[in-house]
Amino acid sequence: MSLVRSSVGLASFAAPRQSRWSLQAARMFSSSSSRSKQRLVILGSGWGGYEVLRSIDKKRWNVTVVSPTNAFNFTPLLASCAVGTLEFRCAVEPVRKFSPQVMPATPPLPFEHPPPSPIEGTATKTEFHVTGTPFTMRYDKLVIAVGAYSQTFNVPGVKEHAHFLKDVRDARAIRGRIIECFEQANQPILSDIQRRNLLNFCITTLTRAMNTFMMFTGGGPTGVEFSAELHDLLHAEIERHYPSLARLAKITLYDVAPNILGSFDKSLGSYAEEKFRRDGISIKTRHHVERVEQDRMFVKEQGEVPFGLLVWSTGLAPNPLIQSIDCIEKHEKSESLFTDANLNVIMKDGQIDPDVWAIGDAATIKTEVLPATAQVANQKAKYLVKKLNKIVKDQEHTKPFEFHNQGSLAYLGDCPFPLMQAYRKAIYDRSTADSGIKAKETGRLAWLLWRSAYFTMTLSVRNKILVPMYWFLNWIFGRDLTRF
Repeated sequence: MSLVRSSVGLASFAAPRQSRWSLQAARMFSSSSSRSKQRLVILGSGWGGYEVLRSIDKKRWNVTVVSPTNAFNFTPLLASCAVGTLEFRCAVEPVRKFSPQVMPATPPLPFEHPPPSPIEGTATKTEFHVTGTPFTMRYDKLVIAVGAYSQTFNVPGVKEHAHFLKDVRDARAIRGRIIECFEQANQPILSDIQRRNLLNFCITTLTRAMNTFMMFTGGGPTGVEFSAELHDLLHAEIERHYPSLARLAKITLYDVAPNILGSFDKSLGSYAEEKFRRDGISIKTRHHVERVEQDRMFVKEQGEVPFGLLVWSTGLAPNPLIQSIDCIEKHEKSESLFTDANLNVIMKDGQIDPDVWAIGDAATIKTEVLPATAQVANQKAKYLVKKLNKIVKDQEHTKPFEFHNQGSLAYLGDCPFPLMQAYRKAIYDRSTADSGIKAKETGRLAWLLWRSAYFTMTLSVRNKILVPMYWFLNWIFGRDLTRF
């Protein structure tokens, strides 16, 4: 794909072999659009792209968003949605409420489809030879915020047999699979051997008759929070409705690193490990998954390990659209686009393109290494909104981007008895914060900070009502175990 000031070539944010359509970026919409407005095209509707769309002055800019989905996924709440603590609507924000001109890219196709033919193009037009009808989209300013994909490290079988946790569709699939595991294990026609093979019984001490085995790769905040949420589910609703199976279920957290939560202060990581072990969550660090097959995976340190559900949360891989760009300088390892301190992309000849910006997981500031987190993407987007709103008014904005670390949060699990809230745990790390009080918190206080932070971070008034409402309904009535 080649980027030029007048047009941008798109092949969809789904992997090239997942493409159903092809987009050739040059914009031709209804003539009702004001010709006096500059055309701003935003690629992506994640933490970066959605924040730009939400806050940009749409009275001055003619805004178009190109995204594989028509919603923004509030990723911190996906783990709660995956176990029924919250409903799926709590973790999404519709994109179209801000702009009537949101272009859908292609829905994902199976990974095994053959890759399409290479990109061909000229200085003004780019073609991607896939099925579908290409079209052209023109722009005056371009924001690249397409994010990244889940990293598989090329482990065979991961894409086919593991679950990721990147959006609401993933959360829904995980939630259905969890209930399916217990429903299958509850069938009276199954022998003990069949249950062990199907649902991975673990033959050790109290769990040697284990029926259900949930496994998580990746000891980062996503894997840790989902393990904690699942533990809450097992010791509340599952224990009530599947009493003979709940005590047989086991959660195992795998990580190739020596410790989980490596981005947190070491003492907080140790606190999390100690709590998980008390809760019965098995932590296996320095373990390497070699391949994954149907209902089983092969771990270098253990050998064959059967599972009922495998959730894969091991970092980020470059977006195929970013990989296809060959005119912009990239990071050697992550392949993210290099930008200057003003977030403008750096071309291969070293020149700065003043009309193209890149933010979020798809971009890296060449002179500053920042973590690939939602916090960074959101702050870059807010900075870029200020810049664009000044540009459209012909005002200067030369101040470079500065990241202000606000700290990190991770949920570690609840008490199975709703009234005993003192046992709810989380960790809060502000030891590396750039401003305010530098502190570390654990336990109930950190849990209160975790809940209040996620509540205030929800963007719409609707979700500010829905999230606490479902927290309250879950506290009163429990989680819904319906599989649909």
